[in-house]
Amino acid sequence: MGSESAAELAALHALAFSPAETWGPDAIRLMLAMPGAFGAWAPGAGFVLARAAAGEAEVLTLAVAPLARRQGLGAALVGAAVAGAVLRGATVMFLEVSAENRPAGGLYARLGFAEVGRRRCYYADGSDALVLSRPLSVAEGA
Repeated sequence: MGSESAAELAALHALAFSPAETWGPDAIRLMLAMPGAFGAWAPGAGFVLARAAAGEAEVLTLAVAPLARRQGLGAALVGAAVAGAVLRGATVMFLEVSAENRPAGGLYARLGFAEVGRRRCYYADGSDALVLSRPLSVAEGA
């Protein structure tokens, strides 16, 4: 996955998010160009972008097309991000999710993420962002 994939990744992002939250190709190219950025991609179905630096990792976005949901892809993509973060020396992973996005919140809870903070009125729809984290272990990078 690289900048040459930005248009296809943006199309997937547009399927997964409301128009106010969608990232275009330029935004995705910028994310991919950041130091420590990496991701995993299931073409036509979904992707995850993350970054790792100074022992910490962050999921930047997780996008799963509606027709690919509830089939384990989201969990697999987060698992790939966890493995990539561990390989890059991270010992903790963070992400943000809308407090209104109960399906995603449930997925993250099942994957061991817990709330460590809240950003009030963070999203375009006025919903809060829950800041979640979980520790990472070396075994997850294998």
